[in-house]
Amino acid sequence: MLRYQIVPVTPFEQNCSILWCDQTRKAAVVDPGGNLERILKAAETLGVSIELILLTHGHIDHAGGTAALARQLALPVEGPEKEDAFWINDLPKQSKMFGFPQVEAFTPGRWLEDGDTVRVGEETLSVIHCPGHTPGHVVFFSETARLAVVGDVLFAGSIGRTDFPRGNHKDLINSIRQKLWPLGKDVSFIPGHGPMSTFGDERESNPYVGDYA
Repeated sequence: MLRYQIVPVTPFEQNCSILWCDQTRKAAVVDPGGNLERILKAAETLGVSIELILLTHGHIDHAGGTAALARQLALPVEGPEKEDAFWINDLPKQSKMFGFPQVEAFTPGRWLEDGDTVRVGEETLSVIHCPGHTPGHVVFFSETARLAVVGDVLFAGSIGRTDFPRGNHKDLINSIRQKLWPLGKDVSFIPGHGPMSTFGDERESNPYVGDYA
């Protein structure tokens, strides 16, 4: 079974997630934006072995700690979709702009595409390309756990911003309604910020993408 632990990082309180396979205790870190000591301490406490970094998109609060963590633990990096390369290349500039510690750009070992899968131990997650917040944003979905890690696509009661370079409001709405809603109302999701929710709850009450919006 796939398990998870949310580890808030950076001054933006970004929901970095540790996902692990309960059988093997092998883990992936999703969106290590910073505060690596906090992430590593959480993994130690959980008794899991980090073997992979997964990225939903290239904004600094999600990707800022990736190069350092990958180097420290000799980890492969997978994601996001290649259209976010310009954001990752721009990470040093982003760090100055938002007052973060200086970070490095990097090239993921594997760019992900819609329909790809990633492995965490013996668990498989589907990759869903959900542009709008950024052009290369991806979502990770576990069919068996009924869990999605959605980055900054969708929040409890809100949706991701689209006023950044190459953001697109129409694309974001389409991503949510056409790619996430069909996964099922029972799916719980970890957003990039704030509390968890379910697709069913958001369809019922989200003022931006709910069924009655």
